[in-house]
Amino acid sequence: MSQLIIAKAFSPKPDLQQEISSLLHTNPSLQPLFHSIAAYVQELQSARHHPPPNNLLPHQGQAQLPTSSKKRKIEEQVDADADADPANFDIIPDLSFSIPQRKKLRLDISRSVHSGSLLRATNPSTSSIEFSLRFADISTAICVPVPERPQPLFNFCLFPNDDDKTNEQILFTVPGIIPKPGTVKINSIVPESEETYKALTTRLLNQQLSKHSQKQVLLPDSHTFSTPSSSSGSQNSAPVTWVKAFRGTKEGYLFPLPPGLLFGFKKPLLFIPLDSISSISYTSVLQRTFNLSISLYPSPSSGNETQESELEFAMLDQCTFPAVDAYIKKHGLADKSMAEARRAKRMAGKQPNANNANGVGNGDGDGDEEGGELAKAQKEIEEMEEDENFDPGSEGESEGSGSSSEEEEEEGSAKGETNLVSEELGSEAEDVDTEEGE
Repeated sequence: MSQLIIAKAFSPKPDLQQEISSLLHTNPSLQPLFHSIAAYVQELQSARHHPPPNNLLPHQGQAQLPTSSKKRKIEEQVDADADADPANFDIIPDLSFSIPQRKKLRLDISRSVHSGSLLRATNPSTSSIEFSLRFADISTAICVPVPERPQPLFNFCLFPNDDDKTNEQILFTVPGIIPKPGTVKINSIVPESEETYKALTTRLLNQQLSKHSQKQVLLPDSHTFSTPSSSSGSQNSAPVTWVKAFRGTKEGYLFPLPPGLLFGFKKPLLFIPLDSISSISYTSVLQRTFNLSISLYPSPSSGNETQESELEFAMLDQCTFPAVDAYIKKHGLADKSMAEARRAKRMAGKQPNANNANGVGNGDGDGDEEGGELAKAQKEIEEMEEDENFDPGSEGESEGSGSSSEEEEEEGSAKGETNLVSEELGSEAEDVDTEEGE
């Protein structure tokens, strides 16, 4: 029955009817969809050949719609038909999605000229669309390697516009291998012979992003940030473009990219553009780890238009410190030990003195904020090592050690204690001396 309806609806277009028949032969699951389209086309054809009389009253039949409403409905249907046509999509099957849903789905990248290009995640078993995102609504697209995996994998992170409250972030993973012949169905470009999933997906996304927002997929750059892998335990291991860190209780990976910082891969993903950062400071600098505290400018999108907000990433490995510090300095971010707001709070209520009036430290660690963070961290580590090697019973007890100046200081100290006893005891001390003389 469905075949008859489809054949009758598209009989004026034999070539189109033949294409639909071939498509349904290879994809029987699309038959209900084309049945609905064919029924609608028949309704339009019937309305065109049998228009209602002009004197038909509203209660005698369906009221006439304005011409503009008819045109809008037809355009909407054309858009839906275009989005339903697989020929308008580049298809990459069997990809692992993590955000907003954790499922194995098919990635469809549309190039429809009617409704604007979009990407969508489709359930292959039911052909239902789980979620979608138009390229015009994407603010940032990033592709980074999945850390600490024996086989290469790559995560694509898609962020909707900041003021978009309807769309969600999208995170999906592609393997770092070349697709097998016939696996992917690409219509918009010609895949290269040695093109991997990562390179192919990046090209497809860039093609649509450049049309709608003049943007490109962001990739890590080893010239921007590169550090030895802290997890391998070998100094000869290949450098990586990420740092393991914690944000609160969430363990993740921090990627210093040319335009900003990406932290993932648990929901929600976080991308911090460099131009939104007021300052970066180091806190809790220990022998093996340190923390990053990032102050952000007030942001209307976050609901805070007057005060700066702060993010902290904890437990970064000390072996990554030189690379992190170089990244901060390279991009002109503040590399002081404390941000201006925190320093003002710390200094509130303190009285200036001769030692710190000119920026000289007073011995409690509050001074010398103009030095490099690497030097400060190394100094604190050295002080901790000295504390660990310190023996409370060894100082002043070693035989034959010390200098003449130290001995003089000890003698002066002893004399000072004798004078103090004399001043405090007075005549009683004299009696004690007389008795000892006798």
